[in-house]
Amino acid sequence: MNCRDVLDQKTLPKTCESRFDMTVKEDDDGETAFILRKELTIQIVGDMNKESDMHILISGGSGFLGRAFSDEIMVRYRERKKALQVTWLTRDSNQAHPDDIAMMTYDELTKTDKSFDVIINLAGAGIADSRWSDSRKEQLMASRIRPTEALLVFIARSRSKPKLLISGSAIGWYGTQGDKPLTESSGFETDFAHKLCDDWEQLALKATEHGVPVAIVRTGVVIHPDGGMLAKLLTPFKMGVGGQLGDGKQIMSWISRADWVGAVIFIIEQHLADYNNSQTTNDNSLKTTNDTPAMVYNLTAPNPVTNHTFTKTVGTWLHRPTFFTLPEFLLKLIFGEMSTLLIDGQKVLPQALLAAGYEFRYPTLMQALEAK
Repeated sequence: MNCRDVLDQKTLPKTCESRFDMTVKEDDDGETAFILRKELTIQIVGDMNKESDMHILISGGSGFLGRAFSDEIMVRYRERKKALQVTWLTRDSNQAHPDDIAMMTYDELTKTDKSFDVIINLAGAGIADSRWSDSRKEQLMASRIRPTEALLVFIARSRSKPKLLISGSAIGWYGTQGDKPLTESSGFETDFAHKLCDDWEQLALKATEHGVPVAIVRTGVVIHPDGGMLAKLLTPFKMGVGGQLGDGKQIMSWISRADWVGAVIFIIEQHLADYNNSQTTNDNSLKTTNDTPAMVYNLTAPNPVTNHTFTKTVGTWLHRPTFFTLPEFLLKLIFGEMSTLLIDGQKVLPQALLAAGYEFRYPTLMQALEAK
């Protein structure tokens, strides 16, 4: 029991007796009474009313998702008049950043005695940015593993542990499974995308060995014109040469960037609201070698679409025709093994988020496209 809760309890922890010089007795009516010095009463009430600072460390903070998350959570905390510090972990000490964002290099991370309430691990090269040559695969893996290892070393030596590590992943963890509905409890098919995600997830879960709860977020295709897949498609679609990929039947599991940000904030707040009883269920808890909570969330919208529907919806949104089709053989020729991301769909559903009570701002694709 937290010492701040003593005024609402019928028992008094030994730690509070020693910390606040308290004793407990029952009055003549059998009610529990607390005997403590007047100045300590004032101190406890003051502590109860004081808003504590929140400090969040983000690897990959300057990226497409990290920057949007930082902007939104700072706005929310200002509106609530709560104190918040966001720090971006970076390899470049001269990296441009907003004035209200603190910066920390990986070298500084090895020496700092600062503590963080939440760590968000998003660092990683874009999986769809270029063909998967052997060297590219090594780069994709290293760009995720090395920052995660650095965070684990920091967590291991920290005297004040984070209350939560949120670590990135992707729906590629499930592998190619066609139109089979996939939730957090579903199995996987083995391919490169699965191995990349699983190696990253398994490493992040080692934080539980140091008593730090972990939330893995498996992200779908993030929709926003500022970046990601949609930004790459805007030019050909606006030119009237946008079209479906292959037969167009493959399922695309997407999420608006606003809902990605909202879901991550929701996970943080749900966890911190009940720190000793994290938001885990039989469906989204992960097995570890200890009792520290670990959970997984699919960050996808509740209404996945086929590639054909996606193409037609984007065309309607932009008021452009979508007559063209890129055949499967050509996609394989152009993109090689990476073409699986375009040809083979996944129907991934956000069961854990919905069960926890998250309400999507943009549950349909058109709503996400039309959002400002």
